[in-house]
This record gives sequence, C-alpha cells and structure tokens, in this order.
Amino acid sequence: MKIGFIAMSGIRAQNQELLELGLTLPGFVERSKVIASLPSLSLLTLAGLTPANFEIEYREIADLQKEPALPDDYDLVALTSLSAQICEAYKVADYYRGKNIPVVMGGLHVSSVPDEGLEHRASVVIGEGEPLWPQVLKDFAAGSLKPVYRESAHGSSDLRDAPMPRFDLLDPKKYNRITVQTSRGCPHKCEFCASSILLTPKYKLKPVEKVIAEIQAIKRIWPRPFIEFADDNSFVNHRHYKELLRELAKENLRWFTEADLGVAQDDELLGLMRDSGCQQILIGLESPRASSLDGLELNGNWKLHQQERYHSAIAKIQSYGITVNGCFITGLDGDTPEVFEQIFRFVKESGLYEVQVTFLTPFPGTPLYARLKQEGRLIRERAWELCTLFDINVRPRNMSIAELQNGFLSLVKRLYSAKETSERRRKFKSRLKSSPHFGRRAEAVALSVAA
Repeated sequence: MKIGFIAMSGIRAQNQELLELGLTLPGFVERSKVIASLPSLSLLTLAGLTPANFEIEYREIADLQKEPALPDDYDLVALTSLSAQICEAYKVADYYRGKNIPVVMGGLHVSSVPDEGLEHRASVVIGEGEPLWPQVLKDFAAGSLKPVYRESAHGSSDLRDAPMPRFDLLDPKKYNRITVQTSRGCPHKCEFCASSILLTPKYKLKPVEKVIAEIQAIKRIWPRPFIEFADDNSFVNHRHYKELLRELAKENLRWFTEADLGVAQDDELLGLMRDSGCQQILIGLESPRASSLDGLELNGNWKLHQQERYHSAIAKIQSYGITVNGCFITGLDGDTPEVFEQIFRFVKESGLYEVQVTFLTPFPGTPLYARLKQEGRLIRERAWELCTLFDINVRPRNMSIAELQNGFLSLVKRLYSAKETSERRRKFKSRLKSSPHFGRRAEAVALSVAA
C-alpha cells in the first residue's frame, strides 16, 4: 500500500499592494520565502513512524501543481496545512475523496477547527500526530478509518520517543534549509500565538542525542547544511541547551532559531551559540510601546517587563556575532497611528540587523480569535486565506483600517529601502569589530552574513 504525504507549501499573501511592493523591496519577503520553502517536518516525522511495509512518497503541492493532474496512485493521502493554505488543502482532499482515496488531515488548523475537515469527508487528527498515527495506519490497513482521532490526553507525546524524520524522502537539490525540532511549546502564552502551544500545554525537550542523530542523518544527504530549528522558543532551559550546543559545535553547522530575550542574560550560552554556528535568532519584540505590550501574554507580562532591556539585550546578543531579527506586530490594541514612526526609530536606534513587521492576525484556535470574534472586530469570520501575517482581518482599536494599511506600507518602504538595509548591515559589522566577544568564530559569522 502506498501513502502520499502532501505538504501545502508556498506564499499565499493576498495584500496586493504589499506583493507589488515586495518586488522592489526583496528584504521584505525574504523571511516569508524561507518559511515557504521549508519541508514539512510534521509529515516527515509521521513518515518516520510508518512501518516499512508501506510505500511512502513525500510531495510539495507547489511541485504537484506544475503537473497535468495530481498523482492518483496512492492508497492513502496525508495532508497538513497552515491556515492560509487550508482552502487549497480542502480542494486536494476533495479531489482524492472523489477518487475513493481516503484522506487524513492534521496540523494546527485542523486541530483548531476539526469540523471543517470533516465537511470534506477527511479523517482528522486532533492534537499531536505522533501518538495517533500508528492507530490511524492500523485502522486504515483494516479498512476502518475513523472520522476523528484525538489525543487521549492533551499534549501527551514525549519527545524522548520522537522518531527519526524521513529526511531521505526529500530531493537534495530542492532545499537549502532543513528543519529540526529540539523543543515543543513555550512558557509565554501569547494571546495571538498559533504555534505548538495549541497542541501541548507543556514545554518539551528532545534529548540531545536524538537531535544530534537527526543532524548527522541530514549531513549524510547535505554535507554542510543550514539548519532551521523548528522550535517555538529555543533556550528556555539553559542547562539543557548548553549541553546541546557543545555537541552541535562538533558538527560544523550554520543554524537559525527563534528565542526570547532571555538568552541575553547568559554569556556562556551566547558564546556556545556563536561557536556552534548560530547565524541569527528571531525574537518577537512585538512593539516598542509599553501600552501595546501590556496584556499580550496570558500567563503574565514578561515582554512588558523586558521592554526597558530591549536595546541592551539586542546589543549584547549581536556583540557575539549573532544577528537578531526583531519582529513587530502592528495593529495591537495599544497601537495608535504614531506606532509606525516609533517602530522605525526603535529599529534605527537599537542596531537591529534584521527586522520583520506584520499585522495582528487572529489565527483559529487562539484566544485572540475568540476575543475579537466576541468583540465583533473580525472583518470576516473564517477568512483563513488572510492568516498570512501580511493581510488585515481585524478592526484596530485605536486607528482606522486605512490608517493601519497606509502606515504599514509607509513603514516597510522606509525599513526595507536600500539605504536603511545597508545602514543596518554596516552598523552591525562596525560594532562587531570592537566587540570583546568577537573572536575567530565570530569573524566567520560576520563574513558569512556579509556574503
């Protein structure tokens, strides 16, 4: 029996003005293109759990759309999709069900609104896939697929039991970044977050030896890969990650991850990050305004309490040759039209190497979506195609929709202009030369960034 694992890949932003702007400001869409080109680690992980008696094929929808028709030689199709691509995923599900090929759908979106998947006669997997996939396969082989598979306990999977993802299913020529997960979850329960905290209430760590085994499996295919750690928030447990980084330093890697500003408080951790090949960390700063940070986290106000340290923390991290990609959300409840100028000034004054700005986005399943729906502030309910981070589906509290759109467009034109981009690069390299943390490894990082 043959299983087709189909990943819904590609960029789906609907905002035409931003898309046109991106043609002249390539830095604006660079991160989105990187994300869109990453393979689906969740599907590769399920493939790793699939017994050898099944034939397996991994395909990207972007590649399949170039063919005359979708392949129909599968006995089972497994689909996963983010919210922005979910309507296309449903069309794929409809196609296969029309050919009497059963479909199983999973992921964050389907877990948040499973009834939608059931409307397309697909079996839906609610929650983490690893503990459920073996039963799905058992039922499929017996001809008795159930409509719904749900974890018996929310977030019950243990990364100590994580299978080796089937990296060997990937076409080596297609990918210049490969994803590896070292942790799952995040202690900061941000109202807007649609990441794996929806799947697990606990912060989980994958054992060091498992992470290194995955890295080495990847290196057998890509000799010197660029690794993107698919974590919601790396380095929450400094002791664990120091052990991991010491092992990573032996692997001759370049890597990227997402983290919070807590890394700036630990010089040993930063040194290990530098020496193990960390090129950049993406940090959700969200806003330079205290009024906009207040209340973002449902477990506390950690980022608000960190705001006074934003500048010094960025400087500290970048002094190790590790660039910071600072992420800002526009349209937060505390934002007024002045926020766009405040973000621009913060980026210039802080010395951020890279910056990402997005719109406040109500993803399904998040507390934000529930609140805005209750307040009547969603422009359109279930407008999943607008869940791109670059499209507006929220009525801001303290400005008009037009002010939000126009302010955003003006901001990105300024932030991603050739002048501002080159100035950020120049300042980073200049400051790094006089940094006490700038050694031989740090110089290699700086040269690779400059290239």
